[in-house]
Amino acid sequence: MRRSYSQDFSTPGVIRAGSGSALEAGAQAPRGQPGVFSNLMQSYGFSRRLSEGSVSTAIDSRYQSQAVSRANSNESAGALLRLRRMRRRDSALSLGGDTLLDDDDPRVTGAKPNRIDDENKARETFKDSLKLDKMGDPTIVLNINTIPDRQKFILRLAKALMTYGAPSHRIESQLIAAARVLEVDASFVHLPSIIIAAFGDPASNQSETHFVKSGGGLDLGRLHETHAIYRKVVHDEIGAKDGTLELTKLMRQKPIYGLRIRCVLALLCSAIICPLGFGGSFVDMWIAGCAGATLCWLQLYAASKSALYSNVFEISAAMMVSFVARGLSSIPSGIFCYSAISSAGVVLILPGYMVLCSSLELASKNLISGSVKMVYAIVYSLFLGFSLTIGSDLYFLVDKSARHRRESATVAMASQIIIHGQFRSDNMTIFPFNGTFIFKNATADTPSNSHYQAKGCYRDPNWPWYLQDFPGWTLFILVPFFSLFGSFASMQPLKSTQLPVMVFISSAAFAANKAANRYIFNRSDVVSAIGAFVVGVLGNLYSRVFRGTAFVVMVNGIGFLIPSGIAAAGGLAQNYRGSEGDQYSSGLSLGFRMVQVAIGVTVGLFGSGLIVYSFGSRKRGALFAF
Repeated sequence: MRRSYSQDFSTPGVIRAGSGSALEAGAQAPRGQPGVFSNLMQSYGFSRRLSEGSVSTAIDSRYQSQAVSRANSNESAGALLRLRRMRRRDSALSLGGDTLLDDDDPRVTGAKPNRIDDENKARETFKDSLKLDKMGDPTIVLNINTIPDRQKFILRLAKALMTYGAPSHRIESQLIAAARVLEVDASFVHLPSIIIAAFGDPASNQSETHFVKSGGGLDLGRLHETHAIYRKVVHDEIGAKDGTLELTKLMRQKPIYGLRIRCVLALLCSAIICPLGFGGSFVDMWIAGCAGATLCWLQLYAASKSALYSNVFEISAAMMVSFVARGLSSIPSGIFCYSAISSAGVVLILPGYMVLCSSLELASKNLISGSVKMVYAIVYSLFLGFSLTIGSDLYFLVDKSARHRRESATVAMASQIIIHGQFRSDNMTIFPFNGTFIFKNATADTPSNSHYQAKGCYRDPNWPWYLQDFPGWTLFILVPFFSLFGSFASMQPLKSTQLPVMVFISSAAFAANKAANRYIFNRSDVVSAIGAFVVGVLGNLYSRVFRGTAFVVMVNGIGFLIPSGIAAAGGLAQNYRGSEGDQYSSGLSLGFRMVQVAIGVTVGLFGSGLIVYSFGSRKRGALFAF
């Protein structure tokens, strides 16, 4: 019979140190020392044959069984029992402790490593030079996947996850899982827009530090493919070198939708959200759609060509949209609505995705990154609010008559009603309490249509249908289409099994938000919490029951809640001129509304995680894991 053993010159060994209770509690064994098989062989007297290098060694199962049978029975039985216990502890390592693991970590899924790192290719490469007699002398098999190859895969994975908008609260755990499976001594620190990776070398007691910096938008299609490659590697379905090649090929691909298609999608999304969330008419929706398409072109083309303009893109775009909307709403006929056009025109640059990521990071106790992103989303909203106010007032500087009409409308709104009469206490046992009052109507003598335009949109009942609000039954058409086009705008492929789930969850979130807004007034935080709770429950149930990707199907639903929640709080653009001058405090009000919506989304996702993750065996899986 031919015997063979393999010697891996690249894989660092693992020594099982520590007590049994520490291993069962989830403590990870230190790396960099001879492995279990090397220690076992040394106890049987084979250390002189296998310890010529500083690396760990491995033997074939047939060779191990014959070596154990030739050793002392008591010693071999005890060693074999310890070996089996250590294997069980390693496979069940994720069942204790407080660290949240990635849902695809082998310690959660229970997948067993296959060790397929090009063993067949290595066996063919070295079998001629290391071949001995035909009676079964050992044949050395080398692993050609070196430590630099594995480190390169981890760095490329970090780059891809950040480029395609992976959930930032799970990036670190995914990299740790990949490093553990590939047996790479590594540690990671994730900060906004950067990942710090440190790879250790136990032989020389040195380490290499790499900084991976990347930006990018949300690309759900390629993000799902990146996750699929990561899952194959951590379950040993493909090797690290093959995973690196697939990630490199994926990152070199062009976006599935070009510039023109994305501008058309932006037009459709802005047009649909105008009557859906901000009360616009059929005429208003197409003006808002053109504004959204122009904004998308500036973001994808002009801002990408000029680094200087990219820093002021949001401010200039919001000012332009507000200027045009104020000019159209100042037409004496009053057929255009300023608040609907301006709000829907800038809805695509609202920080909805940023609010979602910051909420998930705070839920996962990533305080630094979560707090930074939450504050950035709030300050970003303040920029938008002030930009809308400045754009409106710039038009008032150009058109003096429009400013005068606006002031007349706000004066009519600020008019008082004086009431005079008599009143008397019903209970005569106390000191008499009475007086007189007189009713007087002091409203404006000649109210105009602009009175109704100061806070909202005026719709004359005698106007034709294209100038009226959309009826309620149109929600059953507009909501699914907005969810569909919003998914495409997030680069979700058309041929995808997750697309119907995304549309369903987004529609359910809007329905919950609409119902809550009908019975709960002036509480956008509570309304947003109810909608986020529905999104979280449905998304996590889909992940746990159907083994889908929760984050992908949740992104569109949370993005739907941001404009809906702000509209419930009063809208994006509510700036008007009062008796004390220009009310720039309305720019601050948008930031306050974003705070309310962000708090509601965070609380809703907390509640959904409490409900969903309170049941089942995988309770250490990552909260809202991708």
